[in-house]
Order: sequence, then structure tokens, then C-alpha cells
Amino acid sequence: MAAVLLDTTVLIDLLRGRPDARRRLMALREADDAPYTCAINVEETVRGLRPREYGSARALFTGLRIVPLEAAEGWQAGEWRREFARRGRTLAQADCLVAAAALSLGGRLATGNPKDFPMREITVEHWPVRT
Repeated sequence: MAAVLLDTTVLIDLLRGRPDARRRLMALREADDAPYTCAINVEETVRGLRPREYGSARALFTGLRIVPLEAAEGWQAGEWRREFARRGRTLAQADCLVAAAALSLGGRLATGNPKDFPMREITVEHWPVRT
């Protein structure tokens, strides 16, 4: 069984019932892969919830494993931000923490925004955002 961290774009697509996201999640489960998320993604999702989505969001997060963010993930995120800043590229703190959480699971991340995750140490799966 492999772990994959679902980024906020994927979580929103799942909440909004978008077929591609649901199909990909079903494929993960059929492959015996385990979907995870982290506190950063929970916060970003909750911040943008529509009132009618609260119950669905709680159900979604109940069905996912939440990877903890600890000092090691904070350290890794800080190293990435410093490394990329030296090269002239600013990375968001939240994205670096999400990537570090994915790395702690084995390095697999599903997102609709692959450009936000340029780190070599992780494998980014592009789950395109659907409207």
C-alpha cells in the first residue's frame, strides 16, 4: 500500500462532486493506496467552504488519514524555502509544509497546482482542477 497526500485543490474538487476527482480517488482505493491530507489542507479547505458544504467536508476529513506536521516537516519546509529563495523563487510556506508532509509519507502528492511544488524529493501527480 502506498500513501498519497491530497492537496487542497483535490479536496475541493472532491467536495464539489467533480467526477474526475472522484474517479481518481476510487482508483487510489482500488489500488490499495491510502489517501492522506494534512492540517494545512484542512485549514485551506475550511477557509473556502460554502455553508452547505460543512457536513460534506467533515465527512470527507473523517474518511482521510491526517499526516501530522512536526519539527522534521517544519525543518524540511524551511530548507526548501531557503534553497529556492537563493535561486530567486519564492515558495509559499503552506506549500512547503504540504510537500514536507507528503515527503514524510513517501513523497507522493496529488494536486491541481503542480507548479507550486518544484521540489525534486517528491512525486507530484497532476489532478487537473475542474470547474
